[in-house]
Amino acid sequence: METSKVYYTDLRTSPTSNLLDKMERLVKRAGIEQLPLKDSFVAIKIHFGEPGNLAYLRPNYAARMANLLRNNGAKPFLTDCNTLYSGRRANAVDHLQSAMENGYNPISAQCQVIIGDGLKGTDCREIPLNGEYCAAPKIGTAIADADIIISMNHFKGHEQAGFGGALKNLGMGCASVAGKLELHSASQPKIDTESCIGCNICVKHCAHDAVHLNAGRKAEIDYAKCVGCGQCVALCQYDGAIMGDEDTSERLNYKIAEYSLAVVKDKPNFHISFIMNVSPECDCWNHNDAAIVPDLGILASTDPVALDKACADMVIQAPILHTGNRLSAGHEHDDLCGHDKFHMMHPDTDWLAGLRHAEKIGLGNMQYELVKI
Repeated sequence: METSKVYYTDLRTSPTSNLLDKMERLVKRAGIEQLPLKDSFVAIKIHFGEPGNLAYLRPNYAARMANLLRNNGAKPFLTDCNTLYSGRRANAVDHLQSAMENGYNPISAQCQVIIGDGLKGTDCREIPLNGEYCAAPKIGTAIADADIIISMNHFKGHEQAGFGGALKNLGMGCASVAGKLELHSASQPKIDTESCIGCNICVKHCAHDAVHLNAGRKAEIDYAKCVGCGQCVALCQYDGAIMGDEDTSERLNYKIAEYSLAVVKDKPNFHISFIMNVSPECDCWNHNDAAIVPDLGILASTDPVALDKACADMVIQAPILHTGNRLSAGHEHDDLCGHDKFHMMHPDTDWLAGLRHAEKIGLGNMQYELVKI
């Protein structure tokens, strides 16, 4: 199997070369200008960060990326899809407000900001894949309609996947609310009767006539009719319709790999990851715990699998920070170089399973050559 190239730059700067300059040189060397950018709609998939969390990527990087793409004739836009859980990014109105609070807006980003799956997370396209775990991943329409996909990834730990990198940003981040339900859940949605207020919205909008109100004006699901589309979860504003039992980390990562393949299927794509402020958990939380390793650099590749593997290897080989973080307690005299820090933090996760499956289905290659810029 051919080795993929992953390009890397450290974070050293000078008066004539700041981090934005280094990022631009990196992505140019990695081949971003070889994409058919002229007149193409380019989705820059990024995580805007849950308000209160300060580990997300600075908007400055997205603005430089947008300018580079526009200078090459592209029509770039920043995008993310709504969340499955009820937070401040569960619908497009709150999501855009959260993005603005975190510095992402058309002025700072120098391009438009679009929520990929619409107002309530129901605007999606099914991409036929016939995968082993997902037959037709449900991808946000704005992302599915884009001509080119670029992911900008904050590399960090993740409580369910092990770590969050390019595949997590693509596979989970580009899924509509119904898609996120398919990814997370091993079973169909269910009703929390204590939270249900009997508003009837799930009944009105169920395309399969699978939901009705019982005599107590509480929603009930007819599982003989339910197809697990997640529409009721997406529409309920009261946490009355919720996801079923969560899937295992291994299967979740398999599904994320298949969703990632659906996102980039038949499209030019490019990926850049920032190993900075490597927090133990996802940027979806409204807080970020202390970083576990020093800031290591920026990496880019046309192969998202190789990119994730290279980032994981760098964090595994790096020494931990002794700042009272998740890993330093109990390891005051150890640097943990060579230890799988993601598995240490989240022992029930299996991040490597996802990369193996991604390689198996042709998304990319775990064998890589690291090219220092």
